[in-house]
Amino acid sequence: MNSLIHIGFGNIVNAGKIIAIVSPDSAPVKRLVQHARESGRAVDATQGRRTKAVLVMENDRIVLSALLPETIRARAQSEEEETDET
Repeated sequence: MNSLIHIGFGNIVNAGKIIAIVSPDSAPVKRLVQHARESGRAVDATQGRRTKAVLVMENDRIVLSALLPETIRARAQSEEEETDET
């Protein structure tokens, strides 16, 4: 079963498709986000707020979130633990 995690403001992603959760502050990540926006591969889930996490997805998509990377990681780990228990 696919585990879905909440990434803020009613937005949900498939945790199994996440490759990386990174901070948007470094220059390489900023370039990655800019290229994704230009090619239509960026999904902005910030609802107009500051981007605090960039999720690199399996399907060559980038998801921008207003939640901290640590918060998303904790949610993904708790989902994984719940899945392991069942």
